[in-house]
Amino acid sequence: MKGKIFKVGCSPISSKLYAGRVLENGTWGKIKHDVTDSAVGAVAMHLLQREEKMQFDYQGKTYEIKVERVK
Repeated sequence: MKGKIFKVGCSPISSKLYAGRVLENGTWGKIKHDVTDSAVGAVAMHLLQREEKMQFDYQGKTYEIKVERVK
C-alpha cells in the first residue's frame, strides 16, 4: 500500500487508541480499529517483563508509567 503507513494513535476526542493505516497527509484511512484494551495491556506487560518504567512528555509536562503489583 504505497503512501499509507500503519500507526497507533490516541483520539483527542474519545481517548481511545486506534490502529490502522494513515494517509500521507496524516489523516486516518478508511479502516481503523479500536485497540485500547489490548494496547494498554501490551504496554503494561512489556514494562513488567522488562522491569522498566517509561517516561513521556505531554503538553510540556513529563509523566511516568510503571507497573506495580497489587497486594
